[in-house]
This record gives sequence, C-alpha cells and structure tokens, in this order.
Amino acid sequence: MTTATVDRTRELAAFLRTRRERLDPRDLGLPPRRQTRRTPGLRREEVAELAGVSVDYIVRLEQARGLRPSADVVEALARALRLAPDERAYLFDLARQRPRDADKLVTTATPPLARLVDDLSPLPAMLLNHRYDILAWNAEMARLLVDLDTLLPSQRNSMWLCLMHPQVREFYLDRERVVREGIAHLRAAWAAHPDDRALTDLIAEFTADNEDFARLWAERDVRINGRGRKVMRHPEVGVIAVQFETLRPLQDPDQLLVIYRAADEESQSALDRLCAR
Repeated sequence: MTTATVDRTRELAAFLRTRRERLDPRDLGLPPRRQTRRTPGLRREEVAELAGVSVDYIVRLEQARGLRPSADVVEALARALRLAPDERAYLFDLARQRPRDADKLVTTATPPLARLVDDLSPLPAMLLNHRYDILAWNAEMARLLVDLDTLLPSQRNSMWLCLMHPQVREFYLDRERVVREGIAHLRAAWAAHPDDRALTDLIAEFTADNEDFARLWAERDVRINGRGRKVMRHPEVGVIAVQFETLRPLQDPDQLLVIYRAADEESQSALDRLCAR
C-alpha cells in the first residue's frame, strides 16, 4: 500500500485541534464559564487570546484553509498550547519554518560509523536512520534481536521487527510502551522529511496491517526518546533488561547510534551466555 507524501496543511490543522482539546482550561488559569463545554479542552477563542491572534485565524488554521503561519506565530501557538520541545519542533516542521536539508535521505551507513558499531562489541549496537531502518549492526545485536542477515532489506527496520516479525514482536514485556515510543519518533521524522516517499509508504503499510499502530498513530504523540529501558524475554536465555542510549553524530546527524547495556547483573549474565554461543 502507498500513500501521498505529508499533507502539511491538513496535518497542521489536525495537530492543532488535538493539542487544543487535550488542555484543561483550569491549568492555564482561565476563568470558569457557566456554559457547558461541548468539546474537551480549550475553545478556539481561548487559544486565539493566548497566542495573540484572531479567532478567525485559528479557525482557518484548523480548517486547513491554506494558511502558512510565520515563525513568530508558530512560536506563539506553541506557547499557548503548552507544547513539549519535540511537539514544538514538529509544529515548526509542519509550518515549514525550521531549516533542514530536504535532499539528504540516508539509506546506507557511513563507513566510520559502521566500523564504530563493530568496535562497540561486546555491547549490542546498531545504526539507524530517521525511518528506523537498520543500516549497520554488530554480532551481539543480531544475537539479541534476530539474525538480520537472514532478513530482506525492507525488513531490516526496528519498527517493522517490533510490529511484524513473529519472534521479535513477542520479545518486549512492555510492548505497548515500546511501540508507542517508536511511533512518536516516526511522527517527528515524518514531518521533518515530508518528501520521503519510502517513509510515508512504510507508515501506510503499518497503519493498514497493524491495529496497534493505527490506534497509536491516530493519537498524534510526538516525542524523540533517546534514552530508556527495555525488558525482553529472549527465547534462549530468558528475561533480559537493557538500558539503551541513542547518540546522534555531529558529522552525520541523520544517523542514530543505538547502544544497549545490561540493566542489572542477571541481565549481564544472560547476555554473556547468549553472546558466548
């Protein structure tokens, strides 16, 4: 299944509506109103007042009527809607107000980074691009997840593995959280690379074929999570808890270096047994 590239105007409209509806007027110190609110969150009039723009402007934005807000207006909307840093960057991308290199789409590993992935052994490590395509990996990561050499190139994608691969999709004890965090990253990447047809096709495939992805994608969460913990049940050595760290090289900012470390002694022992095989 394929889909068109990002329709920024419609996505901007939908994103503004969802962010407005999630806010509690009481948290913003707004005076109570006697009239019952028909929809959750802030009214358009309240957002307009907080952002210093007209109500008609908010209406036209939320109706996708072709407006392109300036950087100052985007900043005002981000403040009014109390956007988190990743959400703010997403809004700037949708409004075409954040500089980026639109022609640079990374599909292969930079050789020095590929060598670094190998040098990080015995720590499991891999190199990703913005789509979560796995560009390079070391033996420890292959033993922990799945033998990536046996997969088709189109399947070497960490989100595809988590959603579609019969072994890896059952790995994570907290699969909902792992999928949710991955989707929040993909949404940010989708806005930052609106002309990447391969990414939009991938998202369309996931939306059509996986109910969990479709449900979570519709929530429009945006977050780039570069550090955290995952707990997986490996079929050979049992439960392994890892801490992961995601690094963005200055020379190649569109590539992500992901490194796993055992989170406790039992997990380290399990990793040692697994890699010894």
